[in-house]
Amino acid sequence: MNPSNDYDTIIIGAGMSGLAAGIRLAHYDQRVCVLEKHWTIGGLNSFYRVNGRNYDVGLHAMTNFTEKGAKKGPLARLLKQLRFRWDDLQLAEQKGSRIAFPGVHLDFNNDIQMLEAEVNAKFPHQKDAFQLLLSRLVEYDDLAQEDFQLSTRKILGEIFTDPLLIEMILCPLMWYGNAREHDMDWGQFCIMFRSIFLEGFARPFKGVRLILKHLVRRFRELGGDLKLRSGVSRIRVDGNRAVGVELENGTILTAKRILSSAGIVETMRLCDDGSVSEVYLAGEMSFIESISVLECQPKAFGFDKTIVFYNDSEKFHWGKPVKDLCDLRTGVICSPNNYAYASSEGELEAGFVRLTTIADHNRWSAIPENHYTAEKLRWYDESVAAAVRFMPDFRRHVIDTDIFTPKTIRRFTSHDNGAVYGAPQKQLDGTTRLGNLFLCGTDQGFVGIVGAIVSGISMANQHCLLVD
Repeated sequence: MNPSNDYDTIIIGAGMSGLAAGIRLAHYDQRVCVLEKHWTIGGLNSFYRVNGRNYDVGLHAMTNFTEKGAKKGPLARLLKQLRFRWDDLQLAEQKGSRIAFPGVHLDFNNDIQMLEAEVNAKFPHQKDAFQLLLSRLVEYDDLAQEDFQLSTRKILGEIFTDPLLIEMILCPLMWYGNAREHDMDWGQFCIMFRSIFLEGFARPFKGVRLILKHLVRRFRELGGDLKLRSGVSRIRVDGNRAVGVELENGTILTAKRILSSAGIVETMRLCDDGSVSEVYLAGEMSFIESISVLECQPKAFGFDKTIVFYNDSEKFHWGKPVKDLCDLRTGVICSPNNYAYASSEGELEAGFVRLTTIADHNRWSAIPENHYTAEKLRWYDESVAAAVRFMPDFRRHVIDTDIFTPKTIRRFTSHDNGAVYGAPQKQLDGTTRLGNLFLCGTDQGFVGIVGAIVSGISMANQHCLLVD
């Protein structure tokens, strides 16, 4: 074996969690290699440039925002563990977001008091129940894995007497991090409630590329080895341990341990010992997303919200479409223009509206190639028509568009079914049936940019900094 192909830790996937884990390990002088199947980093949280414009993929907002100088919370932990400064991320807070259902909406920002006031005004009979929920969230222990998979709908049904408020609270939290159809793990609910309502939304002026740039630069400064276009064809197993990987080009790399952000189903399938786990099933929640480029800023036609989570009936719909390529009953509207950027940064070069709609990976994958583009355009029109029920109509201002589907997600994440949030059943401690093969990222139970980064840090600390 070529010594240059022997590592302390091999990390599969150059997304947020993989790069963060690589930095953490390289800080302790480990020889680390991050492998990425594609020609670019970030997975679905990436960026690209078309027709002279920069586009973010995956990033509506960073959750878990805390003010500069905060000592607690996931963002503060991230900065400390990676040795970043708060100013490195250049975060601007949201201007204000909305949960919109027929005839009623709840506005919120990064101060929980605004959401409390909205609930008190529109659901006055649920005021005490909402305070009870907040106290339950404070009491929840993130390490109590036995409580993680409890039914959130059941727990909320015991707290609230108004089913509409339950649906409205669930809507943004499921949209921002729920792999389970129709219901939500209680532990996931607590994590997402804190990250969105108790902490909040923010965004770097230059988008996700700024975050990725800092991660890659720090990893390389510390001597980390980043290999693009280096997909893993199999994980080589000897007994109850992984001994290395074979790349798609035939190159063999060895390591003391492997940390994978590919997802538990996908990771275990790579193992060459012939023992495929039957316990874990791939998720089904996938999406189409469109980016509309506008000739003006959204505020010019009266849209000032950062994110709108909408649902067109009193019952929130969260599941794979039953009959068609997409389910238009619920969706997310986001404008990266509507953040409180510093005056020195000015405004984004154009107006943008991003729409996200639930989609069926299998139906999208079955479309003949010669019909694929036409279907994308049809569902773009349909999703925009659905969204403008809950925002000012922006269609006459559109000058360019781009659209991705579950096929795109499958291609860039390798997740079965294009499942953005991975498998419904999470492996919270990151362990697998092999003693030195670990998981980080989505299927370890953390979602979103900050969650993914913290997952990489946590799994590196817990499993990869131990003495073998």
